[in-house]
Amino acid sequence: MEFTIGITKESAEKVKELMQEQDIPNAHLRVWVAGGGCSGLSYGMALDDNEPEENDYLIISTDDVKIVVDNLSAKYMNGSIINWDEDVLGGGFRISNPNATKTCGCSSSFSTDEEGISGLNEGRGCGGCGSR
Repeated sequence: MEFTIGITKESAEKVKELMQEQDIPNAHLRVWVAGGGCSGLSYGMALDDNEPEENDYLIISTDDVKIVVDNLSAKYMNGSIINWDEDVLGGGFRISNPNATKTCGCSSSFSTDEEGISGLNEGRGCGGCGSR
């Protein structure tokens, strides 16, 4: 499968800033999908200074930020864009996912048209906005 994921310039700058604050300058941004959330699937993100796994996708953005996505998550995130948004409650990463057919109010949970999501644990409630 050909896999693409993008990151906005603002998001890339925020990732670099976080890597510098945590003193892990060679880390990458690991992004994944897990079962859960009010819409069925939820996003996860973390800075990771371990080597990517054999079946991971490694994307290097035009801003030199390395993004790693595991093979299972890539199926649900192909073509997504990582955004950094600031609002009155503060800032946070948001993912714009063209595969999502339903999203939670805070965009941390989503679902696709695909039934029977194999390999992901099911959950309830949204960790981002508290929806149930």
